[in-house]
Amino acid sequence: MAVYTEVSEAQARALLSELRLGTLTSLKACSDGIENTNYFVSTELEGQPHYYVLTLFERLTHAQLPFYLRLMHHLAQHGIPVPKPHANATGDLVLQLQGKPAAVVDRLPGRSELHPGPTHCAQVGAMLARMHLAGRDFDLQQPHLRRLAWWNETAPVVLPYLGDAQKALLQNELTYQNQVAASSDYADLPRGPIHADLFRDNVMFDTANGQPVLSGFFDFYFAGVDTWLFDLAVCLNDWCIDPDDAAHLSAHAQAFLRAYSAVRPLHDAERALLPALLRGAALRFWISRLWDFYLPRPARVLQPRDPTHCERILRERRLRQCRFNDLAGLS
Repeated sequence: MAVYTEVSEAQARALLSELRLGTLTSLKACSDGIENTNYFVSTELEGQPHYYVLTLFERLTHAQLPFYLRLMHHLAQHGIPVPKPHANATGDLVLQLQGKPAAVVDRLPGRSELHPGPTHCAQVGAMLARMHLAGRDFDLQQPHLRRLAWWNETAPVVLPYLGDAQKALLQNELTYQNQVAASSDYADLPRGPIHADLFRDNVMFDTANGQPVLSGFFDFYFAGVDTWLFDLAVCLNDWCIDPDDAAHLSAHAQAFLRAYSAVRPLHDAERALLPALLRGAALRFWISRLWDFYLPRPARVLQPRDPTHCERILRERRLRQCRFNDLAGLS
């Protein structure tokens, strides 16, 4: 959450007053992530502290934002723990600050677990399946903006920065993913709203009786309508991968897939194409991290992520090409 647009305390105070969220007590810029400007906000209302996240959207437009904010509202109404967006007096969830679209949402309790175990993975898997089912009757349609068309468009932009072996890998994998997307099995995959970016740092855990309890999913600003399997692949490539060497963590993957499948059993086409979409998810984040690394936007606080990590995951997924039963420990 880099800071591209500065927000003063006076500006934040005026917006919070408009939303009737209390008196500003703290405004702190966030450094995680790279897409939007984010601030942690604390207020006091009727003698009680309240905590929010203020986001200014640097790339998304006023026309795109209702999908994300209304999706979060819809999921919350269906019992999925997500940040609640706050509307102004006229009912608008999309606000404006510094000439840019903005939103204020509740800040979830707990913290991200950057070194998850199988127990964490099982909770995320089960909640992801619940989220997919809850989104089936969501009434807005917006495509996932970072899917195949974006890969095809962005790959030529980052290719000049790569060595020969990397260029060959990226071009070969992109050709393969276009072939997969044209297949009849791919056309049969169930679809709906997906998070599309549910990494470890976009999930919160609290503690109850000394045990970790999932307290919410957040940062839905890459969400869109796509295959549910792609969401699953993104998660497996982060939650069930060793962050140091990109090695597959079998116990984590088994816990994740079994918990997900217990809530929403996978279709035959999903089981068949999971290895291909694991590769596709790795390619998507390799391309985007190359783009952010080599073509960054100016920001006061910016921590670009290492693109080589996703390259390692892609190479590992291509090498292993495990079947669903192997990944879920069902062989």
